[in-house]
Amino acid sequence: MTIQRLDNIGLVVEDIAAVTAFFLELGLELEGEARVEGPDVDRLVGLDGVQCDLAVVRTPDGHGRLELMRFHTPAATTATEPNAPVNARGFRRIMFAVDDVEEIIPRLHTHAPN
Repeated sequence: MTIQRLDNIGLVVEDIAAVTAFFLELGLELEGEARVEGPDVDRLVGLDGVQCDLAVVRTPDGHGRLELMRFHTPAATTATEPNAPVNARGFRRIMFAVDDVEEIIPRLHTHAPN
């Protein structure tokens, strides 16, 4: 068996609107938004009382998706301190190929936290 493709990466965020706007500015497309909750969701993620806002963005070719999640309940926990070193466990990077990096960087800076 070999892996055929990567379909989905999940990312828990605090400000789902800001993170979604950042990835849309980068050129990803909004596939959908929803609030998920209930026993089926609890069972799926292994938590009780889940209420979660969800936004799915995809690459323009439709092959890659980022699932952005904002948990209201239970509250998200911090796996590491905000300025953790690069070797800390957890989500550290995601890379995209773009047409013109010099053009897109200033646009992305408008979405960076202060």
